[in-house]
Amino acid sequence: MSKTWANLGLDLHLDLAGRRVRAGLEAAVRDAVRTGRLAAGARLPSSRGLAADVGVARNTVAEAYAQLVAEGWLTAQTGSGTWVSERPGATVSAAGVPAPTSRPPRYDLRAGVPAVSAFPRGEWLAAARAALGAAADEVLDYPDSRGRPELRSALAGYLSRARGVIADPERIIICGGFSHGLALTCRVLAHQGQGSLAVEGYGHQAYRRIVRAHRLRAIPLPIDDLGAMPGALDAIGRQDRAGAVLLTPAHQYPLGMSLAPGRRTAFVAWAARSGRLVIEDDYDGEFRYDRQPVGAMQSLAPEHAVYAGTASKSLAPGLRLGWLVVPSRMVTEFVAAKDELGGHNSVLDQLALARLIESGGYDRQVRRARLIYGRRRDRLVAALRRDAPRVRLTGIAAGQHVVAALPGDLSEDEVVARAAQNGLAVEGLGHYADDPGAGAASAAAQHKWRPALVVGYGRPAEHAFSTALGRLCATLAEMTGA
Repeated sequence: MSKTWANLGLDLHLDLAGRRVRAGLEAAVRDAVRTGRLAAGARLPSSRGLAADVGVARNTVAEAYAQLVAEGWLTAQTGSGTWVSERPGATVSAAGVPAPTSRPPRYDLRAGVPAVSAFPRGEWLAAARAALGAAADEVLDYPDSRGRPELRSALAGYLSRARGVIADPERIIICGGFSHGLALTCRVLAHQGQGSLAVEGYGHQAYRRIVRAHRLRAIPLPIDDLGAMPGALDAIGRQDRAGAVLLTPAHQYPLGMSLAPGRRTAFVAWAARSGRLVIEDDYDGEFRYDRQPVGAMQSLAPEHAVYAGTASKSLAPGLRLGWLVVPSRMVTEFVAAKDELGGHNSVLDQLALARLIESGGYDRQVRRARLIYGRRRDRLVAALRRDAPRVRLTGIAAGQHVVAALPGDLSEDEVVARAAQNGLAVEGLGHYADDPGAGAASAAAQHKWRPALVVGYGRPAEHAFSTALGRLCATLAEMTGA
C-alpha cells in the first residue's frame, strides 16, 4: 500500500505563514495550543506523518517539535509520541481573551438527574450484544422515523402493563428524550395554527423555552396543594385559546404532589370537549414509595392525550431515548414533524432497550433503582428532621427529590449561597417559577408557596451521598438555628 497523507495517522490542520518553514510550523502549533484548538493532552501526528501532510522535510518537523518541547508547549516520550503539555493558568479563547472558568460544585443535590452510577452496564451490554447478533443487515440502513418496530412493540406491552397506558406500536414515536418529544409536539401544534400552550406555573425552565422557540405562548397555570388548577383554563380560553396543556400529573415537577383525581378528570374533559390535547410528562412515574405508582392519565382519553416517557430516570439521560404515545389521528403529523426537526435515535440503542424490556431486565432495573432512591429518600428525610427540624419537607412520596420549605425569616438566595460556600449545589423553588424573578411568590402560582429548596437525591454517586447530605444538614442547621 502506498503511504500517502490519507493513511499516515492523525490529522492536524495548521496554517503555515511566512517563508521560514520551521518557524512557521512552530508558530502555528503554539497558536493552536494557545487558542485551545489543541487541548492539553491532545496527541500530535508523528514527525513523518505531519511532514507528509504539510509537505516539508521530516527533520524540519522533528526540530520544530524539539523546540516546542524545550519551551514547554509539548511533551515527548520515546515510543509514546508527542502531545500537548498541561499548562497552568486560564484557558484562552480563540479571540485571544482569557476564557472564564467555572469550577463545578463538589457535591450536587440539584434535582433532575438520576444516579447514573446505577446504570446496569452488564445487562445493557448483554442486551446490546444479543440484539446486534440477531439483527438483519437492513436494520443498519436509514431508520424509520417512528423508531424501530422491535422497541415500539416492547414499549407498547410495558407501558400498558406498568403504567396503564393505552398503546399499540403504531401510535408510538421514539424520540430523543422529553425535550425532543415536546419540540415535536409544539411543532405539530404550530402547524395546526395553535398560538399558545398552558403550562404548570412551576416547572422546568427549559421546557418553557422550547414552547416559546416554536412561537407558542407559554401560559402559566396556578398550582395549589392538589396540583394544577383546571378551572384556570376557562379564564385562559376567554383571553387566549390554549391548544394544549402540559402537565406532570403523577408527580408534579418540582412541587411533588400527584394531581388530584377530580382534576385529572377535569383536564381530560376540557381536552375532549374542545378537541385539544393534554401532554402528559410521565418523567418518573415508576418511582413511588408509599404505595403503587399512580397510573398514567392518558388512559382516560387516549385520543386527546400525548403521553411522554423516557429512559432518562430509569436508566440514564445520556442514552437520549424517549417515547411519545400519540392519538391515532395524529401519527402522520408527528412523523412529519420528526422528519422536519430530525433527531433520529441510534438503532443499536433502540434494539438494546427492546431486548432489555423483553428479557425482564428493564423491570429489574426499575425495581433496583426504586430501592436505591427509596433508601436515599429515607436517609435524607431522617437527617433533615433530626438536624434541621424547622425545615418542613413535602413531595417525599415519589420521585428523586424533595421540597424543603424554609422558615419565614430565610430567603432561598441566602441558603443557596451559603450552600455553595460549603461546596454544595442546590436550587431554590423560585428557580422553577414561571417568572423566576418573582421567586416562590410568583403571581403565576396564586398559592402562597413558602421559600424552599428543591433537593435532589439521585445525582451524587453512592460514596459521595453521605458527605453531600452531611453538608446540606450542616448548612440548614446553621441557618435555621436548629
